[in-house]
Amino acid sequence: MGKYFGTDGFRGEANVKLTVEHAFKVGRYLGWYYGRDHKAKIVIGKDTRRSSYMFEYALAAGITASGADAYLLHVTTTPSVSYVVRTEGFDCGIMISASHNPFYDNGIKVINGLGHKLEAEVEEKIERYIDGEVEERPLATGENIGRTIDFAAGRNRYLGYLISLPTRSFKNMRVGLDCSNGSASAIAKSVFDALGAKTYVINNDPDGTNINTNCGSTHIEALQQFVKEKHLDVGFAYDGDADRCLAVDENGDVVDGDRIMYICGKYMMEQQALRHNTIVTTIMSNLGLYKACDKIGMKYEKTAVGDKYVYENMTANGYQLGGEQSGHIIFSKHATTGDGILTSLKIMEVILEKKTTLATLASEVKIYPQLLQNLKVSDMDATLNHPDVVKAIAEVEEKLGSDGRVLVRKSGTEPLLRVMVEALTDELCEEHVLHIINAMKGTL
Repeated sequence: MGKYFGTDGFRGEANVKLTVEHAFKVGRYLGWYYGRDHKAKIVIGKDTRRSSYMFEYALAAGITASGADAYLLHVTTTPSVSYVVRTEGFDCGIMISASHNPFYDNGIKVINGLGHKLEAEVEEKIERYIDGEVEERPLATGENIGRTIDFAAGRNRYLGYLISLPTRSFKNMRVGLDCSNGSASAIAKSVFDALGAKTYVINNDPDGTNINTNCGSTHIEALQQFVKEKHLDVGFAYDGDADRCLAVDENGDVVDGDRIMYICGKYMMEQQALRHNTIVTTIMSNLGLYKACDKIGMKYEKTAVGDKYVYENMTANGYQLGGEQSGHIIFSKHATTGDGILTSLKIMEVILEKKTTLATLASEVKIYPQLLQNLKVSDMDATLNHPDVVKAIAEVEEKLGSDGRVLVRKSGTEPLLRVMVEALTDELCEEHVLHIINAMKGTL
């Protein structure tokens, strides 16, 4: 993993703060890189963070200074940038967002011309340029300087695309939306209104500092209460850049990404629209999902944690549905990234076609209690391979049998070991996690 580019794009949080200078350099390099044999076109979207406006202009300045043209989508979602890039002939796209993080963090996600996340080798070249390890790229002069162009029309085309997907009207459906005071604020209500739903919206008034604050998919209790108070049929909560979606059923209970994959996967399988009857999950998906899949004959792949790995597996094998517990769900027929609003439309499709409720659909998956704890260690491999730790893990696995599982893995960004246990009760999870953690501590 690079110094600047993490699993979720250019890091505006963690160990590197995104600065105006960084943004300018990223824009300048991308403008030069894609404009070596033609005048490059780069499209920029942003979420509602106050700093996003500042970085938007810094990126545009770098892009135009290199001789490329910058097209501004303004406040929009990450998946809309991906859609516009691949359908409007752009060389690449940039989304300014720190996703589900607080407003004071920010970052950049770069999307290539196919609508996918930028290739690792290009990320590495940008990092070397930022660090001054390669020579400066030439600046454009005179009539070769690039232009900055308003491209709100691109966002509107994406909105129209979403509206075109459902096959049924949402008439008489009472739908709650938590827009997290983020990107979904510019799009989600318009989509559901156009489809005929009775739409009730919360956290749809961004002020630049309230994105993700006690709202959205990371604080879904606000939507749970709203759905119950308003007696709604269903609710959907998005994160800051709207590439994730969690649902709330008519009883106010959360339907997470695992259950969403099961509900949509089962429906697609019934429609013979799920290639090889297989969904793609990460190793962190709940045991309850796998047991439910086994019952209906739905197969599954397991990847490392991260939507990047999910999508790589889907692309390599032609699979059509994959995702994570967090609600980052990819429908590869319609998108190349997770898309929160698209996910909510696909859930609505199942509810309407099956003529049932979300609670009924979700009830087939029994989610096992899960506990995750981290332990900081100096040598992760030595701790993991210590005989006492190996023995403790084996003891827990034997006690759990088929009624749970244990997963111990290394963090990809910090010197941490992550211990996760799923079991029949919260008490058993705590007992078994503690047993392994104590074994690890004994080796330090």
